Amino acid sequence: MPSSRSASVEGKREKLAPYRRKRDFARTPEPSGEARGRDQAAGLRFVVQRHRARNLHYDFRLEIDGVGVSWAVPKGPTQDPGVRRAAFHVEDHPLEYFDFEGVIPRGEYGGGDVIVWDAGTWEPAKEENPGQAVADGELHVDLHGEKLHGRFVLVRTKRGASGKEEWLLLKKRDDDAVNGWNPEDHPKSVRSGRTNDQVKADPDKMWRSGEPIARAAVPLKTSPVTADELAALDALGSSGQWDVFGRTLKVTNLDKVLFPALGRQKPVTKRDLLRYTAEIAPIALPYLTGRAMNLHRYPNGADSKGFWHKQLPDHAPEWLPRWENPDADPGETTTYLVVDEAAALVWAANYGGLEWHAWTSRVDRPDRPTYALIDLDPGEKTSWADLVMLAKLHRDALEHLGVTGRPKLSGRRGIQIWVPIRPGPTYDDTRAWVEQLSKTVGALVPDLVSFRWQKDDRGGLARLDYTQNAINKTLVAPYSPRPAAGAPVSTPIDWDELDDKRLRPDKFTIRTLPKRLAEKGDLFADVLTFTQRLPKFR
Repeated sequence: MPSSRSASVEGKREKLAPYRRKRDFARTPEPSGEARGRDQAAGLRFVVQRHRARNLHYDFRLEIDGVGVSWAVPKGPTQDPGVRRAAFHVEDHPLEYFDFEGVIPRGEYGGGDVIVWDAGTWEPAKEENPGQAVADGELHVDLHGEKLHGRFVLVRTKRGASGKEEWLLLKKRDDDAVNGWNPEDHPKSVRSGRTNDQVKADPDKMWRSGEPIARAAVPLKTSPVTADELAALDALGSSGQWDVFGRTLKVTNLDKVLFPALGRQKPVTKRDLLRYTAEIAPIALPYLTGRAMNLHRYPNGADSKGFWHKQLPDHAPEWLPRWENPDADPGETTTYLVVDEAAALVWAANYGGLEWHAWTSRVDRPDRPTYALIDLDPGEKTSWADLVMLAKLHRDALEHLGVTGRPKLSGRRGIQIWVPIRPGPTYDDTRAWVEQLSKTVGALVPDLVSFRWQKDDRGGLARLDYTQNAINKTLVAPYSPRPAAGAPVSTPIDWDELDDKRLRPDKFTIRTLPKRLAEKGDLFADVLTFTQRLPKFR
């Protein structure tokens, strides 16, 4: 049987050039074909994808010479030998496209939803060279799929002036033929068992196009870390390989103390931090996905001097998701970590990232924030009761404006309020809106608040910091640890918890937070789903 292994890399690139020219891989989740090829020892593959773009059609693809040679079949393939199907030869697609099931953004070439309607292996029925047979205009194939079986024939009938080729797809009369067989009677994916409607409404994966195969597929849903995975971490010595969330991580210095002891508690080791990170990752992930990450690293522990680390190092694993900042000036960060999967957050913790700061904008629109941030930063003279009162005043002001905001303990001394917004306003807009809100609140308690920039000029008063509403300026992410004794965590709270006399901004730690989550759930979830416009002040 002929093999596609002999196809050169350059030949594959040339075959895929028309496919790439039609797509903007900064916007579409489709694969670009830049990934390394797979092991083809299992045989030649075929796939049929049900694709609802401008019009419904079925994409019929055969693995030939290292690419997916493709035809669009408007009415879909059939097991009925009495039916002829029109097929249109389209550009070759990369082999990694064979597993693509998801949504291509509207406005992109082929925009719409895609499912893997059928898949399997195939072999040439007659031809010794399938690529040459396609060029000659007639190809006989034996399909071994889950829906399609037996012999099929593709025959070219016309080549238009534009070069577009019209073909027919025919089913031969054999033991697998079924009269009256209609593909629309079999609408579900052979990969997920779902229909196009279900995949469109709730996609499981996205493709980061233009990325190597190791980081092309991004799961949109993350299963909890398993007991076996945690047990494997506990069983490691001071260093080793840890398989977690489907990735293999090299973890080091597991018994090193990263956070000093708090009171009579034991100090927190790197192994403790990695365990917490794995436990919290599925909850924290939605607040980090699709956003550039600024890491506050403390490789020598929280009681040493830390530093900001934004540039993804060259030695980072190839599979780590990342974003190339197109607007970076000389000397600025060019490549950011993007925590699009749980294992990436565990990698960041192992790298010494004790604090996780994700941008408030997404990488597809870095100049458009999705949150307006209110940072209540206490001064030396600010009591906890005073800080709680400032938070309640902001709560009342937001309620008066009809705006939803969610409070979060900073994990150190402060309280933060995140206001989810519909993308559109610029950072200048959100900064001006928060400034007006906080100055209105501050006018009610002028003896507690200073708006001076320099800390030494504030006289120990609290600062209502609206300046964090700027590109590449961040507040600590929900559920991130903070570099202090006991490993406190920046923890979302209910507004009513402000009345709890036992509440403190550093109350919850990496040892107590998982139990709280199990009891109360994610109290910050509204900021992920609730979008709103910022109203004008009356």
